Amino acid sequence: MGIPTLLVIAVGLSMDAFAAAVSCGLVICFTKPRYILKIAGSFGLFQGIMPLIGYAIANTFSDRFESFDHWIAFALLSFVGGKMLWEAAKKDDELPLGNPSRFDNLLVMSVATSIDALAVGASFAVMPHDGVLSLKYGYLLSSAVIAVVTFALSAGGYVLGCRCGNLFGKKAEAAGGLVLIGIGLKILAEDIFF
Repeated sequence: MGIPTLLVIAVGLSMDAFAAAVSCGLVICFTKPRYILKIAGSFGLFQGIMPLIGYAIANTFSDRFESFDHWIAFALLSFVGGKMLWEAAKKDDELPLGNPSRFDNLLVMSVATSIDALAVGASFAVMPHDGVLSLKYGYLLSSAVIAVVTFALSAGGYVLGCRCGNLFGKKAEAAGGLVLIGIGLKILAEDIFF
């Protein structure tokens, strides 16, 4: 696997995290560095760790996990998205309890958007060991590239969401919830139909 292929894989894996970061930006609407680092850092960290976990358990569990990973991602994203929709429907003007930067919400979104990276990590274990994977710790380098690309795209997505969110208020939170549910449906449909 060469560097161009690795970058394409990294961008592809980070698209769910990018979309989730946009929805987080829509809801939070603060472009403070701490929010950007928290959201993008969480998505990047999990996208980097999941391939390592997948690589480590590839021979034991990959066939069993592949048959239902899309249902797990769908359930987690739908739960957080539904919670955001519920909070958007409330009349209060406080920061909603569905705030995506809360630890529990961010953890669920980070895991849900990075589940597909487990399968990629498992594929690293069975791929021909050429290019980047021919290096002694090529799988670690590959996971680091995935993490960095996801961080960068998620940070950009968050800022984009913030810019749009300031214009739309509570409607932005509802849109963010719908986006997360849509991502879950996309993951489910891809695994079931393709």
